[in-house]
Order: sequence, then C-alpha cells, then structure tokens
Amino acid sequence: MNRTDRLYALVEELRAAAPHPRSARALARRFEVSVRTIERDLLALQQSGVPIHAEPGRTGGYVLDRERTLPPLTITPAEATALAVGLHALAGTPFAADARSALHKVLAVMPGRERRAAAQLAGRVRLLVPAARPARSAEPVVPAALREALSAGKVLRLQYADAAGAATARDVEPLAFLGGEEHWYLAAWCRLRDAPRGFRLDRIRTVAALDERAPERAVDLAALDTLGSDLVPLGELGM
Repeated sequence: MNRTDRLYALVEELRAAAPHPRSARALARRFEVSVRTIERDLLALQQSGVPIHAEPGRTGGYVLDRERTLPPLTITPAEATALAVGLHALAGTPFAADARSALHKVLAVMPGRERRAAAQLAGRVRLLVPAARPARSAEPVVPAALREALSAGKVLRLQYADAAGAATARDVEPLAFLGGEEHWYLAAWCRLRDAPRGFRLDRIRTVAALDERAPERAVDLAALDTLGSDLVPLGELGM
C-alpha cells in the first residue's frame, strides 16, 4: 500500500472506530508499518486539517471527530480536478489556505480508485499564465485574524499603507471581502474616516482582532467605487 492509499485508509479506520481511540502501535500492526511511520502519517493528516486528536493514558490513542469530517464521497475525477483548478485561481485571496485545506479533506475521503484517477487527470492539466508574470512567494500570507474577520465580528486594528506608501493606523469594522481579477479588498467601516472604505489586502501590513465586537451597520457596498465594477453576490454564482 502506497502512502496516499494508507492516509485514506487511516482516516477510514479511525472513522470506523470513533469515538473510541486507536493506538499508534495498533495502527502500525494493522497497516504493517512502523509506529514512527504511523505517527508521521497522522501528523500529516492533522496538518492538512483532518480533525484527529490524541487521548493520553493507557487506553488512549488517536480519535477522529466524525461530526467534522466527510464520509466517502462519490465525486468524480473531473470534479476533483475542477476543484484543484479553482484552488489555483484563489491564490492571493483571503481563502487560499482554507481552500487548500478543504481540497485535502475531499481527497482524503475519496475512494482509492477515483483518487488515483483524479491524480492522473490533474497531471495532464497545465494552466497558462502570462510569461511576464512577476515572481512571488508560493503562497501569499493572509493573517488568520483577517480571514476570520467576518465570522468573528470583531473590530480590527490595521497598519495600512495608502497608495503613496504612507502608513496609518486604522480601527475598522469588517463588512465584506470584495474581490476581482486584480486585487482583493476588505470592505470595512473606517473609524478614522467615519465612513465605509475598501482596504487592499496587499497593503495591510499588520492586523489584530480587538476584544470589541463590531456593531451592525447598514452599508450599501454597491456604493463603494473601490473596484470600479459591478458587485456579484456569491449566492448568484451557485454557492
């Protein structure tokens, strides 16, 4: 059994046993590998977002939270490849890291044959990018506080650089993410300007969530001219 198939099988083994733990030694016997190999596999699954935790003690071991995982999916290789292509398009957005984690979870619960077929199909796909595209790091870093801003509903403190490069401190109340082909913005109520503003994500130098909860504000995002284009709600795209 190769490592990819073993990772999938590990998830299913723990899912079947949940909520009871399975020790690394028992899993090593089950898959005929060393305890160290099992521990490395479990760490890789945890790092990819699979909700596995360790329970200490003589009867402890590793437990999978079934309520936070998906059962085996009847997703086709083409559908899985489409997800990977879409993931590439999310580079530089607030959702790149979360999308990658979601894709790993989907792949982890696909049956082995479909997962291998998806890998073969993805290997035959090449994306065209502009030849003059500037070099950049493999994964733009978007702070967790910024990615969680809308669901957390907390006031954010930003260090923000304007178009001229001058840095300012802003306390803002997050309203929405606005995105397009060129840039992504955090739409927020700026307490410094006492008005809604769009903050380009690549100009945000630091961000911290404050303890204060942001009040509800009725703001017409369509009135913002940040993007210079129409705003399309995600629900209208079939979400």
